[in-house]
Amino acid sequence: MLAILIGYYFYPPLAGWLDELAQVKQRWSYLYSGLSAIVAGAFIPELMRILVFQKARIRRSNFHNLLFTIPYWCTMGISVDFFYRCQASWFGEQVTLAVVVKKVIVDQFIYNPLFAAPVSAWLYDWKNRGFPRTGLAEFFTASYYRNTIIPILFATWGVWIPLVAMLYSLPSTLQIPLFALALTIWVMIYTWMSEQRISHKIR
Repeated sequence: MLAILIGYYFYPPLAGWLDELAQVKQRWSYLYSGLSAIVAGAFIPELMRILVFQKARIRRSNFHNLLFTIPYWCTMGISVDFFYRCQASWFGEQVTLAVVVKKVIVDQFIYNPLFAAPVSAWLYDWKNRGFPRTGLAEFFTASYYRNTIIPILFATWGVWIPLVAMLYSLPSTLQIPLFALALTIWVMIYTWMSEQRISHKIR
């Protein structure tokens, strides 16, 4: 991501290609956000799971995973796009240190603790438990937030604070396309953490 950021400002061929990508994002709007998040957050991580962990063997569980991850990441991709647009309207689209810092703070210390981290934890835990109809009240307790969501937040900050700082240092129309680039590795990390947490509870 850092190489892309530097290349955008100092390597005109890359800047030209990224500007064309930004035009595609502008034309497709939220449709681009949803589709790119599906590819980055659902298809590529599941493909990597099949190739790396399952030795290229497709299982029924892979299709079950996609039934969850496709609508989930489509919705999250659109919500992130909406949030980025709100940030641009609140703080402006200028790439200055003050603007970038404000966006990073709101992103990582308000949006994530109050929305993104809890929703992701709730839904991934619900899915990994087999979508039970009972016991859901646990998700809304202080102990669940302390024991589950706070560790997730520390992992999130380690990955996303530098990433969103670089994203917000680019034009607004490029932020979602490059968000999708970072999303794939994060989904693989997050999926592993979520599944390990549930397996430890089962033991």
